Amino acid sequence: MGAKFDITNVFEYFVKLLPFIQISLLIVAGSILVGLGVGFLVALPRLYRIPVLQRISQVYASFFRGTPILIQLFLFYYGLPEILKAVNIDVSRISVMYFVILTYGLHSAAYVSEGIRAAVTAVDRGQIEAAYSAGMTGFQAFTRIVFPQALAVAIPILGNVIIATLKDTSLAFTLGVMELTSKAQSLGQLNRHFIESYIALALIYLLMSLVLEQIFLAIERRLLRHESRDGVFEKIPLGRKWLKRRFASNIRLDKGGSGV
Repeated sequence: MGAKFDITNVFEYFVKLLPFIQISLLIVAGSILVGLGVGFLVALPRLYRIPVLQRISQVYASFFRGTPILIQLFLFYYGLPEILKAVNIDVSRISVMYFVILTYGLHSAAYVSEGIRAAVTAVDRGQIEAAYSAGMTGFQAFTRIVFPQALAVAIPILGNVIIATLKDTSLAFTLGVMELTSKAQSLGQLNRHFIESYIALALIYLLMSLVLEQIFLAIERRLLRHESRDGVFEKIPLGRKWLKRRFASNIRLDKGGSGV
């Protein structure tokens, strides 16, 4: 049984947990860098419909999206060194942090690849053909036409991936990483005030998630500033503006109000 609830411990633990935010953010930053690079490579075969590589990328995305991140952590930390031993590669001295970042990076890459694919395919093909007819090269069409619009679509998706990765870092303690969740557990064990330590932990995760959400919302509004004159997109929730922009032109209502 835990000790009697004391609200003052929540504030005390909150302050003590703050220095460990940098560990969680380090995991998130490293994971997203890996995820962006790998996710781009995984998305390419599906965008260009490369037969064999397309199937491999689908299997990759299915595995990392269909299995729990905790199982993936165990597989990479305990299984990968054993596999590498078979080819005389010893990674037993490598810090556990590298295994954690690698696992989270490959995990987030599966979602990043889907986001990239959705963002690129959301750009109207007619605009690309118009760019070609205007004399643009493939690179110019991508950088001037496709990329700016795809980036506006991808930002909400990337924001969701980063926030989800931030929350998933709470499982890194299972491998002995002293991050926020691990520190919160150790604080609770000192005097049996577990509830207070977990409330403080929840508040920190909530605040970080809200800050990240507002940052990505501001970036999305910045990218869509040229559409603000219509007054349509201002109140649309994060991640839905591009859906309205993409499909609004194809929707027509009859006099009775039903779609035609």
